Amino acid sequence: MIIEARDIRKSFGKLEVLKGIDFFAEKGEIVAVTGASGAGKTTLLEILGTLSSPDGGTLVIDGTDVLKLGSRELSSFRGQRIGFVFQFHHLLPEFTSEENVMIPALIAGKSEGAARAKARELLDTVGLAGRMSHKPSELSGGEQQRVAIARALVNSPAVLFADEPTGNLDSVTREEIHSLFFDLRDKLGQTIVVVTHDASLAGLCDCALTMKDGRFV
Repeated sequence: MIIEARDIRKSFGKLEVLKGIDFFAEKGEIVAVTGASGAGKTTLLEILGTLSSPDGGTLVIDGTDVLKLGSRELSSFRGQRIGFVFQFHHLLPEFTSEENVMIPALIAGKSEGAARAKARELLDTVGLAGRMSHKPSELSGGEQQRVAIARALVNSPAVLFADEPTGNLDSVTREEIHSLFFDLRDKLGQTIVVVTHDASLAGLCDCALTMKDGRFV
């Protein structure tokens, strides 16, 4: 089991956003979390991704009880074992595709040579072998999102979290990115958790969970 979350609770003031969530994901599984805006999806994703702390519950990721880690240990764990892809790619405009993908590896302490080799390998995997020297302004929206996905994978994370990863793309590009997630699962054994409003993507996943009022229904 890559993710074991039990009885996850979170409140903001008097508003109880997560009301005792249990969530599990196996290695190589693609899990979709759907639901209306305000259901608690993004809050859950932030907690599972260690960007936010729950008020109660337990969370084990890839065998590590992350809620018992100190802030420095948690930051290191997040950088090396968790990848994130968002609706907006957040690429650094002054760097090439290759350099954008390399950055998290360099931060994690890998050598420039190792980071560059891994970046090139992943850009080839996501179909951008011919676009490595291009900057974000020279890429289409779908290509930019592919770079962002490669960047999220450069440290070989246990889990890739994707928050509305195709919400900003046209229908054709959206389907290409959907296919890419399943290619990554098949080639890399990658575990992926996707928060999405896209019913077609959720329908393709190994498991689709619907949230309503802070609970799965």
